[in-house]
Amino acid sequence: QVRLVESGGGLVQPGGSLGLSCAASGSFSSISAMGWYRQGPGKQRELVASFTRYGSTNYADSVKGRFTVSRDNAKNTVYLQMNSLKPEDTAVYFCYADIGVVSTILYWGQGTQVTVSS
Repeated sequence: QVRLVESGGGLVQPGGSLGLSCAASGSFSSISAMGWYRQGPGKQRELVASFTRYGSTNYADSVKGRFTVSRDNAKNTVYLQMNSLKPEDTAVYFCYADIGVVSTILYWGQGTQVTVSS
């Protein structure tokens, strides 16, 4: 069984910074990609940032230049550093891990609330 445990999140003022982390544990051979999605109030879940096993990253246009995704393969952990936060960044943030090599299975964290408000 694979488990993703997120930490971080909370309330921050506009322009502030916040960091999230997500650690994968359990029995698995390899993690192909890890990253973050978010779902704002009344919105669909959207990709925020991803980090592949080979080090390539991908960001939503709305967060480019403000958010940074990183990964520690030794710890099976993915991080999301969020700077210059805006009220529209308010959402539940979910980490994911795409586990496997040729055939992969997608796992999700439980979600953590990020609220940007003055």
